[in-house]
Amino acid sequence: MNFTLTELGASIIFAIAVLHTFCTSYFESLAKTIPKHAGLWHLLGEVEIVFGFWAAVLIIYISFIDHLGAAKTYLDQRNFTEPLFVFAIMIVAGSKPILYFSTQLLHTIAKGMQVLLRTRSAPTLYFLTLGITPLLGSLITEPAAMTLAAFLLRDLVYRHQCSKALLFGTLGVLFVNISIGGTLTNFAAPPVLMVASTWGWSSAFMFTHFGFESCVAIFINALGATLLFQKQLIEPNESHKPIKIPVVVITMHLLFLLGVVVFAHDPIIFMWLLLFFIGFTTAYPKHQSPLIIKEALLVGFFLAGLVVLGALQGWWLQPILEMMSPTAVFYGSLALTAITDNAALTYLGSLVTGTSLEFKLALVGGAVAGGGLTVIANAPNPAGIAILRSYFPGGAVSALYLLLAALPPTLVAIAAFRLL
Repeated sequence: MNFTLTELGASIIFAIAVLHTFCTSYFESLAKTIPKHAGLWHLLGEVEIVFGFWAAVLIIYISFIDHLGAAKTYLDQRNFTEPLFVFAIMIVAGSKPILYFSTQLLHTIAKGMQVLLRTRSAPTLYFLTLGITPLLGSLITEPAAMTLAAFLLRDLVYRHQCSKALLFGTLGVLFVNISIGGTLTNFAAPPVLMVASTWGWSSAFMFTHFGFESCVAIFINALGATLLFQKQLIEPNESHKPIKIPVVVITMHLLFLLGVVVFAHDPIIFMWLLLFFIGFTTAYPKHQSPLIIKEALLVGFFLAGLVVLGALQGWWLQPILEMMSPTAVFYGSLALTAITDNAALTYLGSLVTGTSLEFKLALVGGAVAGGGLTVIANAPNPAGIAILRSYFPGGAVSALYLLLAALPPTLVAIAAFRLL
C-alpha cells in the first residue's frame, strides 16, 4: 500500500475530522462551562463546520509539506458541483410555496387514507412523510427530498415536546429512507450518480435492480416508526390553516425547482437560475418566507470540505475494495460509508477495473444502505441536520444516538437488498 507524506497527513486529518463529528455536543457543552470563549466552542460544535474547518487545515498542511502553489493546484482540480447543487436546491426546495404545495399534497393523500383506514391525522402524515417523500428523491434529487421532509417533520414532530427516542428515531429513519429512496433513477442519489455514466447504468436499470427492494425497505421503516411513535404524535392544529398561495406563484417555484434539477450537472446554469429565483422572491415577497440561505451555505461548506478531504483517501480505500468478494464489498462499503461520504466511496470503486456486475451492485447497495448511519455518510444528511438541529438537546445532534437510531432501519435496508 504505497502512499505519499501528503496522503498520510490527509488521512490523519480526515480521521480527526470524523472523530470531531462525534464530539460536537461536547463542544456545545464547553460553550456553557467556558463562556469566555463560547463563540469558538459554538463554532466547533457546528457539525456543518467540521469538514470545512479541517479541509482548511489540510490546505495549510499541503502548503508546508510542499508549497502554496501545490495547495492551490490541488483545490483547482477538485469538483465542487455537488456542494453548489445542494446549496441551490436547498434554498429553492425550502421556500414557502414549495413547502405549502408539498404539505397540501400530503394532507390530501392523508385525508383519503384516514377515510379508508380510519386512522388519526398525525400518524398518517408521519407515515407519508417518511414513506412518500424519500421516493420523491428519485425525481427531484435526494437533497431536495431531504429538505422537504425535514421541514414537514419540523412542523409535525420537532416543534412539539418530544422524547429523545422520537427525536433520534425519526431522524434515523429519515436518513436511511432518503439514502435508499433516490435509487429508482440514475441521477438523483449522489453515490449512484458517481458511477452511472462510467458503468452505463440507466434509470431503467436502477429501477429493475434497486427499485422494488428500496420501496419495500422504505415502507417497512416508515410503518415501523409510525407504529412505534404513534401515541407520541400530536394532531395538527386544524384551526390554524396556512394562508393560500396563488397557483401562479407555486408554479413559478416548481419551475425553478425543475430547472435546478434538470441542470444539476451544470453549475453555471443552476447558479444562474438560483440568482433569478432569489430575485423573484424579492420582487414578490408577499407569499414568501425568509430563504434558508445560511443553512444551505453551511451544508455546502460541509460538503465542499468533504470533497477536499475525501479526494486523498483513495490510497487506502481502493486497495481494500479490490481485495473483497461481492458479499464482502456490500458489508465493507456499508461500514466504510459510516466514516466517509458514500458518493466518494462509489466513485473510488468505479476506478477499480475488471469488476463483475455483482461487485458493482454490492458496492452501490452497501453504500446506499449505510447512508443514514452518520451525518457524513450521505450528502443530503447535513441538510436535514441544518434544519432540525436546533430542536435537539443543546442544539447538537449526538453522533452516537444517531448511529443507534439508524441501525434498525439500516438492518431493514440490508435485508431488502440481500434477500429480495
